[in-house]
Amino acid sequence: MRRIYFTFVSLFFIASVTNAQDVQRLSMKDCMDYALKHNYSIKNAQLDVLIQHIQNNETLSASYPHINGKVEFDDFDIPQKSFFDASNFDKSLPKGSIGPVSFTVPFSTSVGITTSQLLFDGAVFVAWKARNTVMELAKQTGAVTEENVRYNVYKAYNSLVIAYRQYEIIKSSLAYARSLEHDLEVTRRNGFAEQIEVDRTSVQVNNLATDSIRIGNLLKVSENLLKYQIGMNMSTDIILTDTNVEQHKLDAMDMLTLESNYERVPEYNLAHTSLLLNEFNLTRYKLTALPSLSTFWAYGYNYGSDHLRYMFNKLNKYEPSSTIGIQLNMPIYNGSLRTNQVHETQLNIEKSKNNIELAKQTIDFQVVTSRTNLKNAILQVQSQKRNMELSNRVLDLAQKKYKGGVGSNLEVTQAQTDVLRSQTNYFSALLDLINGEADLKKALGLLK
Repeated sequence: MRRIYFTFVSLFFIASVTNAQDVQRLSMKDCMDYALKHNYSIKNAQLDVLIQHIQNNETLSASYPHINGKVEFDDFDIPQKSFFDASNFDKSLPKGSIGPVSFTVPFSTSVGITTSQLLFDGAVFVAWKARNTVMELAKQTGAVTEENVRYNVYKAYNSLVIAYRQYEIIKSSLAYARSLEHDLEVTRRNGFAEQIEVDRTSVQVNNLATDSIRIGNLLKVSENLLKYQIGMNMSTDIILTDTNVEQHKLDAMDMLTLESNYERVPEYNLAHTSLLLNEFNLTRYKLTALPSLSTFWAYGYNYGSDHLRYMFNKLNKYEPSSTIGIQLNMPIYNGSLRTNQVHETQLNIEKSKNNIELAKQTIDFQVVTSRTNLKNAILQVQSQKRNMELSNRVLDLAQKKYKGGVGSNLEVTQAQTDVLRSQTNYFSALLDLINGEADLKKALGLLK
């Protein structure tokens, strides 16, 4: 029996330690860092940067030497014939005696190597100049993705913190209401309270119990939302450590004085870099009117025979050949393709300039709107906090009067309802403040 007891205790201890190890304690920074490593949108953005680097190398490979080897075996089962005037070789034949003759042996083999080097090409020249800008565009696109993920994580984290606070308040209020219900039931049995007072308290208990279950279920949804935003497994238990949501009011007031700066906002930098790339494209299409210059060299061996068995046992019969040259390709007319490409790119440049101005306008609008919303949220938090403090004082006074026998249960129940309402309003206002703070941070480019 003692052995069974010891085994049970050991298993319970191991399970407890395992569960403790599965719990993740997360600060806001921990969530941000975790999202940078595990959020799939960010992972794809990071892969896009690597893909762009490889695509740059693919484009620039045209400027490097190209070397190709070739081995060819030909079996001319019906050799091509050439036609000639036989009278040129046999004077006895009349002029114009045309006859076919084959100069090709049935079997032929060649082995060779060719090299080429591009000396100048306008498109490749621009690609070399634009490669850093292209990489910067990929990185800035990733920065926009990271900012959006940080924004969502910031709001999800603080929303969950507030939901925890509300849940604790509901549970505390429910515990107090049940205690009051029990006391009233005892008082009623002793003949000092009416059934209506007990029923009134029971209604409040039922409402609080329902709210407790509802908020508890919403808590799980909020937890899963945060896990989804950071890329964490849904089965992982988490504990949030940055729970001082009241500090956001002070931080928000400090943010109201910050000046906007376009260059801090990833969307503006992305629009500006897109303009630079369109300008590179315009230069590239213009340079395609210039000729391209390249050199080449080819070297190989070849041999032919009328018998297959001689093709590979008479290697000394193979004859070498070598060619070296320089090639100039001059574009003359391509159906107005280059003209249309230049015109299209010029229109894209105008669009990019408009997008830059639109980004500025959007940032200005978001900053002004976010500041206004944040100011209103701060005022609302201050007002709801005062209401919450007043309702707590009213509840404390109602409880003292009830215990002293000079107050009613209805007064206590009503005061407690007012406290719950004021607390809900306060945390709702606090959530608006946090969301407004997140919006302003995003508009100012401060979600780093």
